Amino acid sequence: MSKKNKAGERDEIIQDTQTQEETERVEESVVEEQTVEEKLQGELDKEKDKFLRLFAEFENYKKRTSKERMELFKTAGQEVIVSLLPVLDDFDRATKELSKSEDKEMFKGVELIHNKLKETLKVKGLQEIKIKQGDAFDAEVHDAITQIPAPSKKLKGKIIDVVEKGFTLGEKIIRHPKVVVGN
Repeated sequence: MSKKNKAGERDEIIQDTQTQEETERVEESVVEEQTVEEKLQGELDKEKDKFLRLFAEFENYKKRTSKERMELFKTAGQEVIVSLLPVLDDFDRATKELSKSEDKEMFKGVELIHNKLKETLKVKGLQEIKIKQGDAFDAEVHDAITQIPAPSKKLKGKIIDVVEKGFTLGEKIIRHPKVVVGN
């Protein structure tokens, strides 16, 4: 081979080597850029996930506090209403006794006050639990204060008498009715 051919080949090999090195450097920088890009994308995904979780937690907090606030408004006067229930019971007993008396004007006056109190409490959400003799006894609703022998087989395991009325405030039972059950 001539010197010219050897020099040409050597130049060609050098050029090929330089081209390969440049290609490798470009590929390495692309790989590094992708790695940096992938890292940034991963961090962004983590932050998005963190944000979404925090947002969901905050929404749950708002719903929970709103629900608690509504519940508080519904039963805000519960203590006052519960303390007025004995007064309502006394009015029931008074009207029952006054109905037996001859003084009808006094009966009408007491009955007017009694009805006004009942209506005022009803507006605030108080409702009487309606029960009568012969209704089925439900331990979740009624308080059995005693059991007596049933006057008939029909009344066995049923309510025989109501000793004290029960009341609900909204959906919540604030006083269970006290009943006598037949056995």
